[in-house]
Amino acid sequence: MIDIKEYEEMMMFDLADKEREGLGRRLGELVDSFAALEKVDTCGAEPLVTVLDGCNVLREDISEKLMTRDELLSSAPERHDGYFKVPGTL
Repeated sequence: MIDIKEYEEMMMFDLADKEREGLGRRLGELVDSFAALEKVDTCGAEPLVTVLDGCNVLREDISEKLMTRDELLSSAPERHDGYFKVPGTL
């Protein structure tokens, strides 16, 4: 179990003794799990950017005109001079 009083003061928390004990126990378990990872031999392992085998699936950035202005504005509840008309904001 980790004594979390120092952390409690930094975060300006005021925990009850029971909460402090429970949090200290859980924090200790977390630290122990990372300590187990430190024992793993990673020499010769190449760093990964991602675990997925996929490559860049983005399309080329090509400008295409899919709809005309009139087609887009045909579904607008209100329009003005070829633009959508929306409520004013301050």
